[in-house]
Amino acid sequence: MKLAANLSTLFTEVPLIDRFALAAKQGFQYIEIQFPYELSIQQIQYALDKHQLKLCLINVPAGDLMQGGHGLAAIPGQEHAFQQAVKLAIEYANALQVPQVNILAGRQPQDIPYSQCHQTLVNNLAWACPYLAEHHIQAVVEMINGVNMPNFILQTMQQAVDLLKQLNQANLKLQYDCYHMAMMDEDIVRCFEQNLDYIGHIQFADFPGRHEPDSATLAFADFFQAIHHSHYNGYVAAEYFPQQHTLESFAWKNKYF
Repeated sequence: MKLAANLSTLFTEVPLIDRFALAAKQGFQYIEIQFPYELSIQQIQYALDKHQLKLCLINVPAGDLMQGGHGLAAIPGQEHAFQQAVKLAIEYANALQVPQVNILAGRQPQDIPYSQCHQTLVNNLAWACPYLAEHHIQAVVEMINGVNMPNFILQTMQQAVDLLKQLNQANLKLQYDCYHMAMMDEDIVRCFEQNLDYIGHIQFADFPGRHEPDSATLAFADFFQAIHHSHYNGYVAAEYFPQQHTLESFAWKNKYF
């Protein structure tokens, strides 16, 4: 179990390029960045080398998704844009030795049936996974709750597992965020244990609020113990929004790690 800091949600008191130093100073060896593309590959490589950090995950560009739009991966007519996004992610991942990329499914438009969006997602992943495999990159897809992101294509564990079974791609796994699972009324420990073989990456934040562990209701002692006692050997990333200053949000780190 390798602990990572998400530089898109942590240390946001400073610009992205300055967050590498703060993560290293807090003892992190691994980081993830949702969308690193505002920085050049050279800038990121310099920061990683300077602070002896490894970048473990980035997101494939998702079009207008984070601005309230529909995204790319499941939207009919956006196939070319999706392929270009995957190619850019591969360029960054290859240069920076990033082992995995997260492909965000996107939101269902009101005028397009769910079945059509789902089939588009299947087709796009069927194209992307072998292409990523050629570069020795694992793909993960993420379940995102429908409260924070209405009409998201993949909301439940069952939807995501069914998708993986349908595609049957060796380098396609799930990104398991306990916050999103709790938002969808899942027991975060039981859900993790029952679906362990499908999980390729883990993220955490407390529920409700999406703040640091022990700020709300989730049983993180049980959750981290379940991960520790399992055969999961991937990354476990802190992707939360600190209640106050980031540097005041790490009481959980010594407690659980």
